[in-house]
Amino acid sequence: MLHLQHLSKDFAGKPLFTDISWHLKKGERVGLVGENGAGKSTLMRIIAGEAEYSDGALQFAKGAIARYLPQDGIVTRGRTLFAEAMSALEELQGIEQELDALTRRLETLPHDDPAHDDLLARFGHLQDEFRLKGGYSMEAEVGNVLRGLGFLPADWERECGEFSGGWQMRIALARLLLQKPNVLLLDEPTNHLDIEARNWLEDYLKSYPFSVILVSHDRFFLDQVCHRIVEVWNHTLTDYHCSYSEYLVRREERVAALRDAKRRQDEEIQKLEDFISRFRYKADKASLVQSRIKQLEKIERISLPPERKRIKFRFPTPPKSGRVVMELKKLTRAYGENRVLDGIDLVIEQGERVALVGHNGAGKSTLMRVLAGGDFQEGERVVGHNVILDYFAQDQAQELDGGRSAYEELLADAPYDMVPALRDILGAFLFSGDDIHKKVAVLSGGERNRLALAKMLLRPANLLLMDEPTNHLDLFSKDVLLDALRAFPGTVVFVSHDRHFIDGLATRVVEVEGGQLTSYHGDYEYYLAKKAGTDASTQPPGADTALRVPSPSDPLFGSESQVPVSKEDRLRLREEEKLRQKEERRQQKRLAEVEAELEAAEKELAELEARMADPAFFADPERARRGGEEHAAATARVALLYAEWERLQEGDSSAV
Repeated sequence: MLHLQHLSKDFAGKPLFTDISWHLKKGERVGLVGENGAGKSTLMRIIAGEAEYSDGALQFAKGAIARYLPQDGIVTRGRTLFAEAMSALEELQGIEQELDALTRRLETLPHDDPAHDDLLARFGHLQDEFRLKGGYSMEAEVGNVLRGLGFLPADWERECGEFSGGWQMRIALARLLLQKPNVLLLDEPTNHLDIEARNWLEDYLKSYPFSVILVSHDRFFLDQVCHRIVEVWNHTLTDYHCSYSEYLVRREERVAALRDAKRRQDEEIQKLEDFISRFRYKADKASLVQSRIKQLEKIERISLPPERKRIKFRFPTPPKSGRVVMELKKLTRAYGENRVLDGIDLVIEQGERVALVGHNGAGKSTLMRVLAGGDFQEGERVVGHNVILDYFAQDQAQELDGGRSAYEELLADAPYDMVPALRDILGAFLFSGDDIHKKVAVLSGGERNRLALAKMLLRPANLLLMDEPTNHLDLFSKDVLLDALRAFPGTVVFVSHDRHFIDGLATRVVEVEGGQLTSYHGDYEYYLAKKAGTDASTQPPGADTALRVPSPSDPLFGSESQVPVSKEDRLRLREEEKLRQKEERRQQKRLAEVEAELEAAEKELAELEARMADPAFFADPERARRGGEEHAAATARVALLYAEWERLQEGDSSAV
């Protein structure tokens, strides 16, 4: 399908690629990975014909076409959404127009006309081509792609210029998918997609009939779609015929082997150089020296990949909060007539990692703003004891002052005692040397996000509210943030469209849909299983026993599974959730009582045993008898309390 032959590319006088020979077969799905600036996007633009190369050749199979979707910057205006998507099928539309013209001519042309047979043959050929290329289902195909990418049928007649930047990129992606190029080049296609759209695109690309090359910072997406990973490094390409997760393992093995080989090579080179230096000026050793020099020149030096810079940080240890961190009671948040949150109840407890999920516009960011102290119309927001919260908004990076340097931006919000540590914090987030003096205005999206995250380290908080913290972070930075949040001793509520990130962090998933909340007390895999309708017997301990009725907009549900959610169902589920929470609070209260009783009983038993340890205690037979009875009773009471404590810890409501 595609062959790079000894291809080279210089950029600003420096080599970007050198003598690359690489082959892409039909139907392969390739993930390009590498450090920022390695040349991934440039390579795709070269393949698409949008960038020049310095030397070599680029060869396509006969008739093959490459199309490229950049990360951003595409804006479409002047046509309705459906018409814009249909324009991607111009070849089919051209065939359709010719078929219409031939139909009109054949209707009026006599059967004995000399041109009749030729026109009829042409009509038959075009009709077969139109059918084979899906011409009779092109409107349905357009509708399927638009729905898959999150556009509602009500949007189809809207003018494209009305859509915002993220939706503009979805329009461009829809056109590209409908064109079905032989080589599909996608640069961060999931950046502007919610989870449902990512799921759909993942399935679409897995069954794509031609070749795909993509760059993505979504590890889950790479694992599901790509069966070949190509690392861009050291001016060349290194192939790994495996998934991304397997690539990480194989890469470490390869780098370890390279390090070992380089160590041995360095030792050999050092021996040769020592011999040359020692005998260079001795006439009787001249031939041996020349032999060593030639041997040295022939050695192909081994290059090691650079050690990947990684953010290494931990959130500061916060003061401990109460058991209930935040509670929303019958809360409503509306924008005009649109009740985004309609009388919701939510309890967040200490230590939870709560993931908010739902389609774009469902109200996840609105809920985050309410939790952070934003406005609402009805209900109550109750903040728990000793709660200190910090809020990372979806557009947090845009809140930074572009006129300040990275250091000045951190200094502006730093408490006095944190000032000496600012350079260390910036260094942990890859701002080193002169980078700390770069103006915020010239920082990349990833650098701005890292700086905004760094500001969260200035003051210890025990409740972190984070709306899309992984935006613009690369794969390695996401993993470090994930590790830091796992180690964080406080409570985290977050929104993310990165499924690997959610799956690695969430202990509870709250779905925002239709103004209501549905809690799934388990990890993200459990949530997906419940959405897919698996047996409730597989649920983890403490998980909800009530399965929410699926709604038409639920991910992983097709048209055959669409079940409308009635108001009665929502009320029933809310009542069940309140009863569950009430029962849980009752258990927690009893657990605290049992722990207090157990502490007192053990103290009494210890005091009794201390008295009985005195030999004089048994001088009085009556006192000794009573002491024995008291000891037996105290021991039995401690045993009973321990048994009740264990049942409560396991969530047994019958123990209450």
